[in-house]
Amino acid sequence: MKRLTKTWMSLAIALVSTRAVAAEFTEFYTGVRQLGMGGAYAAVVNDETALLTNPAGLGKLRETTVTLIDPEVSGSFNDTKIATLSNVSSVTNLQGLLDALNQHKGVHWNAKAQIFPSIVTSNFGFGLHGKYEYNAEVDEAGNTFRLDYTNDYAAALGYTFKFFGGVLKVGTAARLVDRSEIHQDLPANSTNLSIDALAKEGLGLGADIGINLTAPIQYLPTLAIVARDVGGTSYELGNGLLHSTSSRPQDTPQTIDVGVAFFPILANDVRFTITGEMHDVLKAYADPDTMKRVHAGMELNFHDFFFLRGGMNQKYWTAGVELATENFQLQAASYGEDVGPTGTPKEDRRWVTKFTFRF
Repeated sequence: MKRLTKTWMSLAIALVSTRAVAAEFTEFYTGVRQLGMGGAYAAVVNDETALLTNPAGLGKLRETTVTLIDPEVSGSFNDTKIATLSNVSSVTNLQGLLDALNQHKGVHWNAKAQIFPSIVTSNFGFGLHGKYEYNAEVDEAGNTFRLDYTNDYAAALGYTFKFFGGVLKVGTAARLVDRSEIHQDLPANSTNLSIDALAKEGLGLGADIGINLTAPIQYLPTLAIVARDVGGTSYELGNGLLHSTSSRPQDTPQTIDVGVAFFPILANDVRFTITGEMHDVLKAYADPDTMKRVHAGMELNFHDFFFLRGGMNQKYWTAGVELATENFQLQAASYGEDVGPTGTPKEDRRWVTKFTFRF
């Protein structure tokens, strides 16, 4: 037992001992609990978001839950410098956003909204996901407008198989995605910009496979491995629903995330979770900016009602809080994201909040 515990600890230390980094690393889904815990999710997810992160987490569910309303919104604290009372209506369109960013060169804009109504039960789940996300910035020289825009509509279906009394959980999830995206450098003096003119759109079918291995000893040390977009996800199945473009979004390459977690019980109705992980591990050591792939966090759970979270996303601190009842959740978190070019780290401090009604 001692040897096994040391092995788990060695894996955890290895996950948080990598080099320093820069540049933003995007994912299909990130949620408020995950971001409060340093961006780590693979070994700890235990709710409907397992469908979008690690389908093996569906094996942790014990009852049926229907989520009807769960709006989640997030943004950069810098957004309040860019969007003011005088221009807040104009920054909702692309040209207005560029005009505002030209007044704040070198300031990063981030805005995201998403929903995920779903029904999940032990080992099975189905949900519908919608997401809009903008990342944009005019460089300090005022020459280039960098725009990263993603709009996803997806239907996800997942199932988990349990072996050896639940010690080993193997989950798989498939999702049909309508994706519209823009990843482009544009002249900062561009005019008449619009999403319709720039977006690429297509329909894709992707799949994830997750494995959770939990040692049946104290603290339940857990190793999680998630293969995302197995074999790569292409968006060539159809034209999409919104823009009917002739060009398609970039293929999403396969990635593999690895995480570990421990779950000590501190007192009656007081539980503790500690976790660490690395994203896209197969490319980590070929990348000079590996720290952007490293995530670590913790969570204190008081009576399943009040939750405190903290961690490290890349090399920046994160913090989160949650109030939960049987039918309602209110969550909030702050985290830092590295948006600088390779070799020049630059933190974008962000906030995220979510309200959920379920039964």
